[in-house]
Amino acid sequence: MTEKIALTPKTHTTPPAKFSHGVRKGNLLQVAGQVGFLPAEEGRPPTPAGPTLREQTLQTLANVEAILREGGARWEDVMMIRVYLTDVDHFAELNEIYDAYFADLTEAPAARTTVYVGLPAGLLVEIDALAVLG
Repeated sequence: MTEKIALTPKTHTTPPAKFSHGVRKGNLLQVAGQVGFLPAEEGRPPTPAGPTLREQTLQTLANVEAILREGGARWEDVMMIRVYLTDVDHFAELNEIYDAYFADLTEAPAARTTVYVGLPAGLLVEIDALAVLG
């Protein structure tokens, strides 16, 4: 049986409840929903990257990527991405940011679902991902 491994990159704080930022078991890697918090610094509480959708989306993608790398994956291994937006009016802007971010992908892009949710005050976007390695 393959061991299940919790993934917490150095850029991330300890989760606030009993969950993992990411989990790898065998060739599957699930990244928990990430938001646009800046990388962890000693003594600083989690802080959003900025007030704009662009700032938060780019930081959120960087946070997802940090967990992928911690588990030995890369964006090309990602099969599914779920995006959670707080405002339906942000959909077109999100797509522009997303397309630019993944412009250099060397394989087929991941499937994606976008849903609209409530997030804690000030947060505009959350993203999770499922990767298959090997």
